[in-house]
Amino acid sequence: MRPYHVYHENEDPDIKKIKKVQSFMRGWLCRRKWKIIVQDYICSPHAESMRKRNQIVFNMVEAETEYVHQLYILVNCFLRPLRMAASSKKPPISHDDVSSIFLNSETIMFLHEIFHQGLKARIANWPTLVLADLFDILLPMLNIYQEFVRNHQYSLQVLANCKQNRDFDKLLKQYESNAACEGRMLETFLTYPMFQIPRYIITLHELLAHTPHEHVERKSLEFAKSKLEELSRVMHDEVSDTENIRKNLAIERMIVEGCDILLDTSQTFVRQ
Repeated sequence: MRPYHVYHENEDPDIKKIKKVQSFMRGWLCRRKWKIIVQDYICSPHAESMRKRNQIVFNMVEAETEYVHQLYILVNCFLRPLRMAASSKKPPISHDDVSSIFLNSETIMFLHEIFHQGLKARIANWPTLVLADLFDILLPMLNIYQEFVRNHQYSLQVLANCKQNRDFDKLLKQYESNAACEGRMLETFLTYPMFQIPRYIITLHELLAHTPHEHVERKSLEFAKSKLEELSRVMHDEVSDTENIRKNLAIERMIVEGCDILLDTSQTFVRQ
């Protein structure tokens, strides 16, 4: 037997041409086959569902970026400057009032900075988008949201009382005139965290609608959604209870000699 390279060199030119044509045809048929397979997959319901799922994740990252920016303004344009003002020789506000107005705001900002970084890292690994472990990190920290929501009405009441001080009101308007605030008042920034948990619930609901039942993280996403819904119900009940107490207290203060029965937490406001 002759070596392969010797045989190849002595091969008939016509045979070489035939083999070249055969090789070209095999390559063309293979590319055509894969093109059809890819086109069929792109047009399939599964691929369409995955595209929608990816778009939901991309929108979630954009919304989280904006939310972290809002928290950054709340902390750096209001909380920290007012904390410094409370330490001045003639403080326009006390440290206790600052703590009451901005309860857990700084901690919430740090939490979402970490969450936001995690989301961006997942996007870097596209098209593999796994999010369930991020919510596993977020869920144990949600008690800080519960405290924030429980305190929200009280924080607005403290802020309203502080505004009675002319020096504080002037200083606050100076902070609100910052270009970063875009004409929004402090009360607006204090309200943003109130809507974040419901926003996550809606996002998870949309994600699950486009996540196959056999998907590796479906159960984890369902668990995160159920926990957030449970927390949302608790927070809604607490907000309702707080608002009820606040209304009863406001009416009680209007009565000349007072009315102790209105201060009983079992009393429910109906109408005034």
